Amino acid sequence: MRLDVLTLFPTIFESFLGESLISKALDKGTFEVHLVDIRDFTEDRHRTVDDRPFGGGPGMVLRPEPLARAIAASRENAPRETGARVVILTPAGRRLDQAKVLEYAGLEHLVLVCGRYEGVDERVARTLVDEEISVGDYVLSGGEVPAMIVIEAVTRLLPGVMGKAESAQEETFAGGLIEYPQYTRPRRFMDLEVPEVLISGDHEAVRVWRRRQSLRRTLDRRPDLLDKARLTPEDRELLAGIRAETAINDPTDKKG
Repeated sequence: MRLDVLTLFPTIFESFLGESLISKALDKGTFEVHLVDIRDFTEDRHRTVDDRPFGGGPGMVLRPEPLARAIAASRENAPRETGARVVILTPAGRRLDQAKVLEYAGLEHLVLVCGRYEGVDERVARTLVDEEISVGDYVLSGGEVPAMIVIEAVTRLLPGVMGKAESAQEETFAGGLIEYPQYTRPRRFMDLEVPEVLISGDHEAVRVWRRRQSLRRTLDRRPDLLDKARLTPEDRELLAGIRAETAINDPTDKKG
């Protein structure tokens, strides 16, 4: 897989790409990242990339010409059969989720455009970009941190990046649910014990406990995820039991 990152600040990524699993995967050639400085595609001696917005208002807007040239250059390096997917990171985009991350992990060439200032010229977004993505309902100074989030989320799903393939299969959002709680040594910490089932040696009991905890956490913290989750008949039975317990134990539940 090839990732191109179009940015005004390529050095921001150097430490990020030089550490942990990403660095090891890059060294092995599992994927490659190309940092593209948008300023290299300007044509004036001042390397101007922004200008005032038409209609007035605060801030500056990324000019379309250098960004268009940078995108075109990245597309030229894409595989002839599949092409490149060009994604701009912007708070106005669709919310990134695990389903979209899985989709990106299946691509051969992903181009991430890091917005800056008040954003990019709309004509670029409408004609040269395939998709607009947001990492959350908040505003950052630029798209560099969101691009790192996309890189981290996508590349860890590539074969050979993580130590165990099942790690990615069991974690939060992998099946549409929040992951179950984790415990390690010591068995007692701050007067809290590890749940007995986890040290029982009963693998089936552990599996059911973990699934139940995953369902409970999702119901408590992100109930919206349950509408889209891939629930089995066992899941629905466990969930019904959790909801029944919640109704019994909730002191605010008033009947009549």
